[in-house]
Amino acid sequence: MSALLYGLFVLATGVERLVELVISKRHAALAFARGGVEHGRAHFPFMVVLHTGLLVACVAEVVLLDRPFIGALGWPMLVVALFCQAGRYWVIASLGEQWNTRVIVVPGAGRVTRGPYRFAWLRHPNYWIVAIEGIALPLVHSAWITALVFTVLNAVLLLGFRIPIENRALRALQASGSAGA
Repeated sequence: MSALLYGLFVLATGVERLVELVISKRHAALAFARGGVEHGRAHFPFMVVLHTGLLVACVAEVVLLDRPFIGALGWPMLVVALFCQAGRYWVIASLGEQWNTRVIVVPGAGRVTRGPYRFAWLRHPNYWIVAIEGIALPLVHSAWITALVFTVLNAVLLLGFRIPIENRALRALQASGSAGA
């Protein structure tokens, strides 16, 4: 029964991601209409595969490897996963129309300084949330292999590609006389 409930929770998370993609697509279209330029397009399909794979692997590991629900681990991880959802919405609301799943920089767009972006010491808050969620979501039902593999692959993707691309794009925007996004 717990595996079924967990599967439904992961499914709900997947539906939420689809809603995010709809919002992202709308925001990306607005960014392009305002002269936005996309950076790092080549890594994006890998992000899609990784994040889709996380959801599939969570359920697959629980079902195929008969992972138990361990309350002392699962309940706190559920709370963390739910807080991560709230954090994702905080990021999306804070960035407003500048939020999307791609790296699109709009000339003249101001750097966001509200929400978690008001803290200069907190770089890339969305990626911190994603990293924490990538650990918590699988561990709700003790899918530790998925948590480990996602964390390593996500770190490679973020640290090796996504964050450097975003940082370069923002520096180029700032160098061209804009405040950054």
